[in-house]
Amino acid sequence: MNFDLRLVADEGQKPTVSTATSVSVVVPFLDECATLETLFSRVCDVMGTTGRAWEMIFVDDGSRDGGDVIASELARANRNVTLIRFTRNFGKASALSAGIAQARGDIVVTMDADLQDDPAEIPRFLEKLSEGHDVVSGWKQTRNDPIGKTLPSRIFNRMTARMFDIDLHDINCGFKAYTRRAAKRLNLYGELHRFTPALLHAVGYRCTEITVQHHAREHGQSKYGMMRMVKGLLDLGTVKLLTRYQSRPLHFFAMIGLPLFLLGTSFIAYLSVLWLLGMGPIGTRPLLFIGILLTVTGTQILGVGLVAELLQASGLKESDKYVIDETVAQNQPHLSEGSL
Repeated sequence: MNFDLRLVADEGQKPTVSTATSVSVVVPFLDECATLETLFSRVCDVMGTTGRAWEMIFVDDGSRDGGDVIASELARANRNVTLIRFTRNFGKASALSAGIAQARGDIVVTMDADLQDDPAEIPRFLEKLSEGHDVVSGWKQTRNDPIGKTLPSRIFNRMTARMFDIDLHDINCGFKAYTRRAAKRLNLYGELHRFTPALLHAVGYRCTEITVQHHAREHGQSKYGMMRMVKGLLDLGTVKLLTRYQSRPLHFFAMIGLPLFLLGTSFIAYLSVLWLLGMGPIGTRPLLFIGILLTVTGTQILGVGLVAELLQASGLKESDKYVIDETVAQNQPHLSEGSL
């Protein structure tokens, strides 16, 4: 099979095609040699029915089972296939980041390589995006995974949805579709790929979901264990800081440090009053040491917030302050003297 992808970038760097929007399918993989050819074939069949120009970007995240060789052969045999090969395993977030950076389509679809995501769902993602959404997340309403994987995922999804006030059931699903402007906004590292709808929702992008079919894994094994839940919980704090307090980090640290500081100083003030009233020595009371500890800890946390404010003030870019949805203006001639 040999498919041609014809993408033409305009001055705004937004690819267009003559008949329809173009699609980039980004697939990170790690030790999935048994599924890559089948996945590519199924994507070919599905995309052939859409009438859209498309490309497929495989990102090898340090495979050792020969999957990189298969993906390399696919890339050499098909002009619309690209392989990005990492020198070692850098993680799914990095793989998605590299694939999105390479993508040239108006729409970016991300999916796993293990065949649990069904390529036949892609047209439904595209249709949902056409309704005016920026992000469409898959919802694996019926999951074919063991309880040790599904239960932590449900807890994680519910916590994330509530914390970030986003009405999605399966935020962690890797099967998603983004408009180009939303995908290019993402800055993925660590484990942030789990939170992409929350990250984009926080800056005003329109997010929704569709139910998708989820197949049982037939080849290989899951790359995630119980540490996945631990990492996800730790990253909740990171995402909260990035989405709500990126431009005002002192507010984040003050939520933690200021209550500790006030509580500690109130303990010390209470003991000071007792000492002034002659109600015995206070130097041996545990409350004094607790008060000093809370005061010092609160002061240190507030100090970190102040340092973060200084760093942010010197490094904050214009694009970090807001996201422009649209700019409408008539074409105007150059300003002449007195035109203002």
